[in-house]
Amino acid sequence: MSTLTRLALLFGGASPEHEISIRSAKNIFEAIPRNRYEVILIGINATGQWFHIEDVQFFQKGHAITEAGRGLALVPGHTRSFVYLENGQPGPEIDVVFPITHGPNGEDGTLQGILRHLNLPFVGPDVLGSAVAMDKDIAKRLLRDADLKVAEGLTFYYFEKDSIDFLAVANQLGLPVFIKPANMGSSVGVAKAETKVAFDQAVQNAFQYDHKIIVEEAIVGREVECAVMGNGVLATTTVGEIRMDAGFYDYDAKYENEVDAQLDIPAQDLDDELLAKLTLVARHAYRALNCEGMSRVDMFLTAEGAVYVNEINTLPGFTSISMYPALWAHAGLNYSELIHELVQLAIERGTRTQQLQRGRS
Repeated sequence: MSTLTRLALLFGGASPEHEISIRSAKNIFEAIPRNRYEVILIGINATGQWFHIEDVQFFQKGHAITEAGRGLALVPGHTRSFVYLENGQPGPEIDVVFPITHGPNGEDGTLQGILRHLNLPFVGPDVLGSAVAMDKDIAKRLLRDADLKVAEGLTFYYFEKDSIDFLAVANQLGLPVFIKPANMGSSVGVAKAETKVAFDQAVQNAFQYDHKIIVEEAIVGREVECAVMGNGVLATTTVGEIRMDAGFYDYDAKYENEVDAQLDIPAQDLDDELLAKLTLVARHAYRALNCEGMSRVDMFLTAEGAVYVNEINTLPGFTSISMYPALWAHAGLNYSELIHELVQLAIERGTRTQQLQRGRS
């Protein structure tokens, strides 16, 4: 009988970041230590259907999730969480899940809630941490309450879309401003604007991705990131920096035209005091948003030494150019060991959760 832990790698999803998820999953799949884990591939297609992919060559062949897998139905409350749609027979047995599903329906707490109902431990923050970190509006409120600096901004809802006053926004926040969907990752739907035409277009575009958007002042400073890992006891890496010759670190710079961005690990010209300040802010932000498992904390560092928290990414990218695994590699934790540590944190939290009393004594 195998003593390997059955690890489900869950990827894809009904999100604009579907393809990025598959790229991340490919890297994780190749690095999972096979002497510790039996890997089970579960893909979610672009319409939200779940599939068990039994072909271990899936990532090399480049097939669509729907074509490569067997449809799954989820069965909350049973010892076997999945059954095959084709015949109702029990699906794969799973001990722990590594979701690498970016964006809405993947890292916003909704998927985490499903996994909780299925009684499956999973990598990354729990339902609450995932939800509040994904919502940039709510996250900023909690970070301010924790006495952490965030960019000044305004929140607008879908019913206000046609009444947003560019001049009023500019008078309050200055120019340029950044327009963002409140719930989205990988800079999808994010735009920079300093004219009314550009602003109005950016607002309309952002509302295509969410019912709520935020408009933020532009912080002039260095873009730095810190990787955090842990449940109770936290570990942090050094700080990495993203340098752009022009523009900002948008989706294309992150995933398509990587030559436009320079990633420095560690960030240059940071003395010990400033590095300690940045890692302390990262830890406080992680705690303020109730994160567990892992997160990447993105910050701005101004010339005066002020640190602003930009956002917290609870399921950061694991592509070949992603900052989170690169920061840990610099710290001496290779890709395979990083995955193992994250899975063990998931199992520890799952065991602790199981020990909670849910009924009346």
